[in-house]
Amino acid sequence: MFPQRSRVFLLVGVCAVVVLAAWLAGTHSAAVGADAPATPFKPATAGYRYDFPRDHGSHPAYRTEWWYYTGHLQAKNGRTFGFELTFFRRALPPDEVKTQPSQWSVNHLYFAHFAVTDVGGRRFHFSEKLSRAGLGKAGAEESRLHAWIDDWRAEMPAGPGGAQTLFARAGALALSLTLQPSKPLVIHGQDGISRKGAEYGQASHYYSFTRLGTTGTLSIGDEQFEVTGTSWMDHEFGSADLGKDLVGWDWFSIQLADNSELMVYRLRRSDGSPDPASSGTVVSPDGQTRHLPVGDIRIESTGTWTSPKSRAIYPNQWRITIPSMDIKLDLAPVLADQELRTTSSAQVTYWEGAVSVSGTKQGRPIQGEGYAELTGYAERIEQRL
Repeated sequence: MFPQRSRVFLLVGVCAVVVLAAWLAGTHSAAVGADAPATPFKPATAGYRYDFPRDHGSHPAYRTEWWYYTGHLQAKNGRTFGFELTFFRRALPPDEVKTQPSQWSVNHLYFAHFAVTDVGGRRFHFSEKLSRAGLGKAGAEESRLHAWIDDWRAEMPAGPGGAQTLFARAGALALSLTLQPSKPLVIHGQDGISRKGAEYGQASHYYSFTRLGTTGTLSIGDEQFEVTGTSWMDHEFGSADLGKDLVGWDWFSIQLADNSELMVYRLRRSDGSPDPASSGTVVSPDGQTRHLPVGDIRIESTGTWTSPKSRAIYPNQWRITIPSMDIKLDLAPVLADQELRTTSSAQVTYWEGAVSVSGTKQGRPIQGEGYAELTGYAERIEQRL
């Protein structure tokens, strides 16, 4: 018999693994089958109509949800940084919640990842949190954007518009930012869903703030920097898990110097080919959007990097081409090692980091910056279930 404390730890560990499987299903919309699988959670299906600012808040009827921030910061002395702060919510099925009604009931698990890329210092800093909803330790409000674990938080006022605020502290690493939208938010996919597979509900409701003017402070060790920059925010919610023939994905957010943006994701099959549900969005300088189906996106890996810790081999240079729009972009990490090894939250290893962007658009040279997320290279997710 496991002692009680060990059983609780084991449950949390198993749930952590399941969270990542669901996260894979909705990264960063679905053909409806004849019969919907039995589930206590609401599927993401076509026809969803967003209601803001309410949809910035939590959606507990869906099993999985996250608020995802990445960005590029510059200090007054010219030193540059990348950052990531993400909050994940995973609901447990009602029949797995054994202590109802109680403040100690584990109805939702919450994860958070916090990372800073110190470009000049050639260092990558990472911290993580895992907690449950209950007793105020973690949660997410339904009426507005307010997700938190302990003192880590992402927040926005309840009314229309307004700046978002971020805060995270892990030892001598701390981030306090104010993010002001420079452009309207963007809804990805078609008819209210972003597809992640062909089965019923294999989709998410997914939108982004693709350009957020950013100010605040960043502390690393005994150094504190006043910073400015540009951030990107994703919010997704859905209930499906990753298809059995998929092993991970490559996701890119790109902000170009002409005030346009590009998001693309490639869901990878076990043979390395892209799943037909892979897609993207182009955002023009005036905020207009264009959906990109998988056939209009070409992602070529032009280099690799081997992690000295996990021994995973990641692509670390890419050429992204959108032929119909005459866009050709080359991406390269600002630092090779931006690998997150999440030993106490999701218990998986993935690469997410800041990248530089150069190339051409309609035949003219263009520069930019972005973030890349790579999953399924250190281990196949099926091996952890």
